Amino acid sequence: MHFVIMGCGRVGATMASQLDRMGHSVAVIDRNSEAFRRLPKDFNGRKVKGVGFDRDALEQAGIDEAYAFAAVSNGDNSNIVSARVARETFGVEHVVARIYDANRADVYERLGIPTVATVRRTADQMMRWILPGGSAREAEDPSGAVCLVQPDASSGWVGVSVATIEDRVGGRVAWISRGSGALVPEPTTLLQEHDRLHLVVATERITAAQRVLSRPPVQEA
Repeated sequence: MHFVIMGCGRVGATMASQLDRMGHSVAVIDRNSEAFRRLPKDFNGRKVKGVGFDRDALEQAGIDEAYAFAAVSNGDNSNIVSARVARETFGVEHVVARIYDANRADVYERLGIPTVATVRRTADQMMRWILPGGSAREAEDPSGAVCLVQPDASSGWVGVSVATIEDRVGGRVAWISRGSGALVPEPTTLLQEHDRLHLVVATERITAAQRVLSRPPVQEA
């Protein structure tokens, strides 16, 4: 898969290096060419000098073929504008923006752009938003038998009831994050676009549950 990262600071360079080592295609955009020195010498990806909301820079970075886009520069405004351009102009489905001002993050969440406040999360958690089929563990019981996870759900589940989701994955939806708020769902609650599920599931079933949610639901006869 191809990934585009805007910003080659410590977080951006770490993400780009990890994705490159995993065998993915990567392009990094930064307005300062000196920033690319943070990348390892054996880095195989593209290095594009420019700003992440500039159409030419994005096209040089291969945004048209990108599976995901991450904006991790040191400017909140640049990050959110770049993320919106990637999603709204180029149709990239998986985008995430780093935000220094956590108080502004809720505003951007309402625009459908997942945001990560640097005081709360690190590069590893940024990776969860852009890699396919990832389930972030939010908590687990002392025995390790049960976990609270936030799975990556296919857009095909939009409009499906919580009861159906629970039946298919063998777990319980503890709550749903929606925009800047959250709700405890009823069995009849329907999943909406950009909702984030918080699922309680047996640890041994995390992979299976994620596998089910990462694909559109199978229509039962």
